[in-house]
Amino acid sequence: MGDCLKLLKERSQKRRELLAQQLGASSVEKLSEVLGNENGKERNKEESSDKKESKDTGDRPKKRLKDDEDDEEYYASYELPEAEEDIYKDSSTFLKGTQSANPHNDYCQHFVDTGQRPQNFIRDVGLADRFEEYPKLRELIRLKDDLISTTATPPMYLKTDLETFDIRELGGKFDVILVEPPLEEYQRSAGVTNTQFWSWEQIMKLEIEEVAAQRSFVFLWCGSSEGLDLGRKCLRKWGFRRCEDICWIKTNIANPGHSKNLESRQVFQRTKEHCLMGIKGTVRRSTDSDFIHANVDIDLIISEEPQYGSLEKPVEIFHIIEHFCLGRRRLHVFGRDCTIRPGWLTVGPDLSNSNFNNETYNMYFNNGPTDYLTGCTERIEALRPKSPPPKMKGAGAGGGGGRGASARGNSGGRGRGGFSARGRGSHRGR
Repeated sequence: MGDCLKLLKERSQKRRELLAQQLGASSVEKLSEVLGNENGKERNKEESSDKKESKDTGDRPKKRLKDDEDDEEYYASYELPEAEEDIYKDSSTFLKGTQSANPHNDYCQHFVDTGQRPQNFIRDVGLADRFEEYPKLRELIRLKDDLISTTATPPMYLKTDLETFDIRELGGKFDVILVEPPLEEYQRSAGVTNTQFWSWEQIMKLEIEEVAAQRSFVFLWCGSSEGLDLGRKCLRKWGFRRCEDICWIKTNIANPGHSKNLESRQVFQRTKEHCLMGIKGTVRRSTDSDFIHANVDIDLIISEEPQYGSLEKPVEIFHIIEHFCLGRRRLHVFGRDCTIRPGWLTVGPDLSNSNFNNETYNMYFNNGPTDYLTGCTERIEALRPKSPPPKMKGAGAGGGGGRGASARGNSGGRGRGGFSARGRGSHRGR
């Protein structure tokens, strides 16, 4: 009988240890708390009392066989919960115990766990609700969009092979030129296969300088790798100075995950793309308000990444260009059917048709010396952001501000001046 009792107690103890492990209890003694079994608590007290009595008297602890048989029946009838597979839905598991004031805002770890990029959680990035809390800016954008729509020329497009086409045959000069080349990089990173790719040597041979007006702007999509350096060389060859770098941050709300196509020299997951902006001629924000309206938009675009294998760019680049430059002569190089737009001449080999006529197009700008501009209303002029008033040299308290005032004056002069090679002042704030 004694051997049988010992065997039953050993089995019971093993079952309790196994159950405690499955239910997450730190020890067998804590098992009753997890199960909410008050009888278990009393039984634990009784066992501890028996152990103490056994230690004092040296006798075997007295335990009723009936209790062990009850335990046997109880654990035999208890069904252990099935072990669930760990599926990480957020980063809370990893962030417990951190020193952050709000540790659950670790979007980098959330990206590792779920593939949701941190930029997915930036609010009010769409064109419709961006200025919801800024009524004056919302009115300004609405008025400018109405004016742009009213003064836009009918959309024209020309299907042509840009490798052999003489761009001077367009027969005019343009205030804004948007170049969207099918880079070889897109084949490696975006899986694009349905077009002829261009190398940077081929892009540099485009004679963009032949159709650029005396004061004009160029916007060049250059990818996210070697194009940042080679794109600047293109701008210099075409006679432009780089003045801005518009960055497109790609979200993946509809299709979360990690990039599977990685460049050989790539260190991070690339979720952005750059559009270099160049200026030709002298354009000053303070004196050339007939040609540019600075600070209406920012140099950042946040929108959903296109489907795998697509060359599409965000439509917001057109809004940035049209809000900024008041010139109506706009050229889009390497355009496609989906990019044909009022107010633009679209040229490229991927177009399915042509309606461009040189004489008809130039007639829209021959009615007067300023007919190539959209113009501006009094209300837009009152609402748009303007450059700060100039600070005179030597202006200081009691004439003692010579050195400091002079430094501030020089700095202000650079800020008010045209877009230099280091210029960061075209459109920084909403």
